[in-house]
Amino acid sequence: MKIHEFQAKALLSQYGIPVPRGRVASTPAEAKEIATELGAKVVIKAQVYAGGRGKAGGIKIVNSPEEAEMAASELIGTRLVTHQTGPEGVPVSKVLVEEASDVERELYLSILVDGANRLPFMMASEAGGMEIEEVVQASPEKISKAYIDPAVAFQPYQGRKLAYGMNLSGKQVGEATQLMASLYNLFIAKDCSLAEINPLVTTADGRLVALDAKLNFDDNALFRHKDIQELQDKEQEEPLEVQARELGINNYVKMEGDIGCMVNGAGLAMALNDLISGCGGSAANFLDIGTVNNIDRVVNSFRMFVADSRVKAVLVNIFGGMARVDVIARGIVKAYQQLDIRFPVVIRLAGTNVAEGKRILAQSGISFIEAKDFYDGAHKAVETARGIIS
Repeated sequence: MKIHEFQAKALLSQYGIPVPRGRVASTPAEAKEIATELGAKVVIKAQVYAGGRGKAGGIKIVNSPEEAEMAASELIGTRLVTHQTGPEGVPVSKVLVEEASDVERELYLSILVDGANRLPFMMASEAGGMEIEEVVQASPEKISKAYIDPAVAFQPYQGRKLAYGMNLSGKQVGEATQLMASLYNLFIAKDCSLAEINPLVTTADGRLVALDAKLNFDDNALFRHKDIQELQDKEQEEPLEVQARELGINNYVKMEGDIGCMVNGAGLAMALNDLISGCGGSAANFLDIGTVNNIDRVVNSFRMFVADSRVKAVLVNIFGGMARVDVIARGIVKAYQQLDIRFPVVIRLAGTNVAEGKRILAQSGISFIEAKDFYDGAHKAVETARGIIS
């Protein structure tokens, strides 16, 4: 789950991390009022779940409350298109109005989880203000990392090493170390999957300030954080993904193709999407129903396919282990009974109770295309989507 920059900065501030003074505005008049309170030069920042706002015109520096009002009116109610949003853009309903900082240097700081090493790690760089992927490719020597053992938490010596890697010196090393420890405490306490400050700046008077902030949270841990759940802005998210979560399908990601996919297991989902691509097609989604025996989960998966106007064909690829094939089959039949399914459906079943599952489908009277194996299913789904077979 993502949240807006102004919300992330509020959390950073709770953990003692310095951020610029400012407030969020929903109207141009509110932006003018906040700019008047702050005085002098201010920054108007579109609040969207996407990076690259500056290059897209989503960040404006203004010199008066009147200019703040004008800048806010140019952003609020529009759709901002960045390199992360796609051509349709994302809606801007709020702007952050905050004091302009007298920036001396821009740095980078983040905490992520390394799945291979099963540890969180902190990453720092003296090349802040840039996309970190660009820094990694162009100047890898400017990246410093520190892996953190949760049993002992973040240690001061790690902070000093990272601070020196950012070419900080004097009292800023100690201040940076404390800031890093605070960021780690926030990361752990709120079950974050990403905590990023880019840029972390040094000001002309020597202060360290989080000029921008991004926090992402582990969806599987949100039940522990009702306060974080309340920060979600569904308007910023893909509507199909929001609908999937509301239907109890947490492992759903919208993709660019026209073949709806339903599988049980994330690895199988990735393999299936790759195979569809190898057969010349493109998946409309990543949808893993999980290893559960839940008829309604199957029905709701078909609800997602019906809701997606791009879907020209559906491929159900089930390898039953803990999930029983006969339960999946009953779910498919129930979906046909409840929904207006107008697209062809290719079904490949294998595993636990497969004979019973095939019997249920055969005697149901529903129309579907049977696939004998993994490849046959992908191949038939691609041909079906193209109208070659039906």
